[in-house]
Amino acid sequence: MMTRMHATLLGFVVALTPALAFGADLVAGQAKVKQVCAACHGQDGNSQSPDYPKLGGQHRDYLAKALRDYKSGARKNPIMAGFAATLTDKDIDNVAAYFASQPPVLVTRW
Repeated sequence: MMTRMHATLLGFVVALTPALAFGADLVAGQAKVKQVCAACHGQDGNSQSPDYPKLGGQHRDYLAKALRDYKSGARKNPIMAGFAATLTDKDIDNVAAYFASQPPVLVTRW
């Protein structure tokens, strides 16, 4: 029988596996989020404003592609293009992995 501590540890390992597999640095990602992303998207990627997408718990590869597309101009948004332009490829990988490692906000509707 799995104890609560074992289940928590397993959950932590599973959550970090995608980041570690791609050599992402979650601490560096968190630091970059504080500098660039948190004002709109929130520190954990779960913005309190309906004007900004919730990024916490999204797929790492989706987030990285979106940021690269903003940076290249393939995805159009002047605000995001400006922020993405300041990010290196490693920054993008780290930010995407950090947001992907955060718990998503579950919305319930009655």
